[in-house]
Amino acid sequence: MHRRHDRKASKNRDQFTEQEKRSRINHSKRSVGRHEVWSWTTATKQSLCLMWQKVKAQLMLSMSFLVAVFWYCRRLYSFLAQLVKRWSNYLKRKLIRNLSVLSEVDLLGYSAREWKGETKQAKHMREAYEELFWNCHIKYLRQVRRDNYCVLRAVLFQIFSQGIPFPLWMKERDILKLPEKLLYSQGCNWIQQYSFGPERYTGPNAFGKLRKCMETLKTVWAEISATKDHEERGNMCNTLFSDESKEHKLYEAIKFIMLYEVVEAYEQMKNREEPVHNLFSLLLARDSSSDPLSFMMNHLNSIGDSICLDQVELYLLAYVLEVKIRIYRLHKFNTEEFQITYPDEYRRDWNEISLLTEDDRYYHIPLFRT
Repeated sequence: MHRRHDRKASKNRDQFTEQEKRSRINHSKRSVGRHEVWSWTTATKQSLCLMWQKVKAQLMLSMSFLVAVFWYCRRLYSFLAQLVKRWSNYLKRKLIRNLSVLSEVDLLGYSAREWKGETKQAKHMREAYEELFWNCHIKYLRQVRRDNYCVLRAVLFQIFSQGIPFPLWMKERDILKLPEKLLYSQGCNWIQQYSFGPERYTGPNAFGKLRKCMETLKTVWAEISATKDHEERGNMCNTLFSDESKEHKLYEAIKFIMLYEVVEAYEQMKNREEPVHNLFSLLLARDSSSDPLSFMMNHLNSIGDSICLDQVELYLLAYVLEVKIRIYRLHKFNTEEFQITYPDEYRRDWNEISLLTEDDRYYHIPLFRT
């Protein structure tokens, strides 16, 4: 019986041992499976981490590169913008400095900018501008450079821009021969004392210089007056009035023509040949211009240098160029002298040009719009 019990106990132990083995085997298998899963997960995480580290490094490098490129482009853009701005300002200053007749601007806007404040004079000038705007139909103006050629510039610019042809008397004579005629035919050796505005040039070469001025005037006037297209003529005028050297030649030529006309009138008065225009009697009656030489020395030589044309010389200018010059004198607003016309006697076929002045010294060009 004890043997049977021992055998049974031994059998039970063997069964337990077998179950334990199977249990351990199963546990080992489960452990191996869990280890394999853990190892695969760990390997995947490690791979992803390594990949992220590489991607992160590349991304940081790319971002740094993009930031550097952006910074560089921004600096380059800023540099180029500054360069373009400086160059633009330089060209603008150069153009404004050289262009002696500026583009048109609104009349009332100009008045508001130039005559601010509530002083009596400012109010008076604004009222004068409003009168021009509402009743004279002047809507715009072109500013003219304020120097001592101002009135000559304003007059010639309008003659050229309107395509006004040569005066009739200039068509009948060759103006290139006028210096030669005065010097050799009429014996006016004193024209060697002629001064060319701010250049103050005098001497034996005055004749040759005057001849070049007359050539420039004749060539330019003929070329511009022959141009029928208004826009093209305007472009030619803008080009011409940005060339200071050529401009001055034109003005000196006009001054000399004025002198020539005074010499002709003086000779007629002296010889009592034929009656002369009243303006010459008025001009030669002045103590400072009792003869052509004193007129040149005391008046013409200073025009362009230290003085502008006075009222009598404006009269002479209109007569010589055969144009009717209407002047709006804003400082004379509400008086009979607000509008004046030179000359007071003119032919109907003469073209009309207009000037605008605030002080009888500097002139601008009024533009009409209906």
